[in-house]
Amino acid sequence: MIKYGVLICSMLVAGVMPALAQAFKFDFTGSNNSEGFVKVSESTVYNDEQGYGYDLNTSWDGKSNSPFFFSVKVPDGNYKVTVTLGSKKSKGTTTVRGEARRLFLEHVATEKGQFKTETFTINKRNLIINDKEKVRIKAREKTGLNWDDKLTLEFNGSAPRIVSLTIEKDDKVPTVFLCGNSTVVDYDCEPFASWGQMLPRFFSDGISIANYAECGLSANTFISGKRLDKIMTQIKKGDYLFVEFGHNDQKQKGPGKGAYYSFAYSIKTYIDMARDKGAIPVIVTPTRRRRWNEDKTKILDTHGDFPKVLREIAERENVPMIDLQDMTKTLVEAFGYDGSTHLYTHYAPNTYEGQTEEMKDNTHFNTFGAYEIAKCVIEGIKKENLKISRFIRSDYEGFDPAHPDIFNAFNWDMNPFVWVSKPAGS
Repeated sequence: MIKYGVLICSMLVAGVMPALAQAFKFDFTGSNNSEGFVKVSESTVYNDEQGYGYDLNTSWDGKSNSPFFFSVKVPDGNYKVTVTLGSKKSKGTTTVRGEARRLFLEHVATEKGQFKTETFTINKRNLIINDKEKVRIKAREKTGLNWDDKLTLEFNGSAPRIVSLTIEKDDKVPTVFLCGNSTVVDYDCEPFASWGQMLPRFFSDGISIANYAECGLSANTFISGKRLDKIMTQIKKGDYLFVEFGHNDQKQKGPGKGAYYSFAYSIKTYIDMARDKGAIPVIVTPTRRRRWNEDKTKILDTHGDFPKVLREIAERENVPMIDLQDMTKTLVEAFGYDGSTHLYTHYAPNTYEGQTEEMKDNTHFNTFGAYEIAKCVIEGIKKENLKISRFIRSDYEGFDPAHPDIFNAFNWDMNPFVWVSKPAGS
């Protein structure tokens, strides 16, 4: 049984921030005498006045193997993060995630006395659109890590070891903005995950991923909740706008609804608004649900006309398209009927604390499934010859959905927070 606490957050969604420094430097060992570094001790706990410190009721004594969180109060924008990992006293294996479990570095191994410096770029945002408007977020998001005034980093792994941390504002880095639903969103807690929060792991610090997706949203409710308006305050020439919808849109009924009506109009809105800013729109077809035909040999198409309409719009508007509808069909069928449960949130009762009933969710993915689908997205980026493909990390070895990774070889460092309720949308 996996025993982790249930997430209880008391963070307030903040308002307008004062101007803050654009660079922050922290020393976790007490041995760095370089100018500008703030020395961090086990008792350095976050508060708004100080603006930095250990967070979420965690801290680190320099030798503990438990995960810990460190937050810094920063304005909206992209930040280049540089971490030096390792220890003079012991071996280490460190995974670094940011905000709501966005994966950046995994299993960085260091021998005793060995140090490795890694960099990545992370996006941070709050709710403010202008002095009169804010993004309308859901109740679930109000206790999460994506919409507050803090940039929060999670240091995990079998033996997390950190020497120093530098956070620097970067206003020029190209940004990929993600629009979508529960199959794209950043999940704060185990065991759910999406391709959107795994995608950063496969890119160098030359690109930033800004995931605005949320559970239960459709193409039009994403817009009406002012998420697209917020993106338009941040997006710039040369950035990208990835758009994946369909799951929840197909449930909308009534006059003017449907794939060829309100949905198509909304998708065209994303395209036009991105291009108006000089950004590049990219259509992403929805991921498959795990629904098999009668003899359990083929995955069914449960999205009706929605993928077809997306393909038609992409061709008509000359928009790059990543066909996850097609690639996830291949991926799920490669695992077979029984094996495909490893991609979705299927867990026996009491696998997680507070989970008294069996989980059998055939829409939402676990960490392994999300990781595999993120690789599908990378392959789609390569196939469409998008310029951001030059920022794919050198350790990415390529991926074929017909020959996926081995489930038992996947190693995920568990986040200490659990959420066993089924996400909105299906």
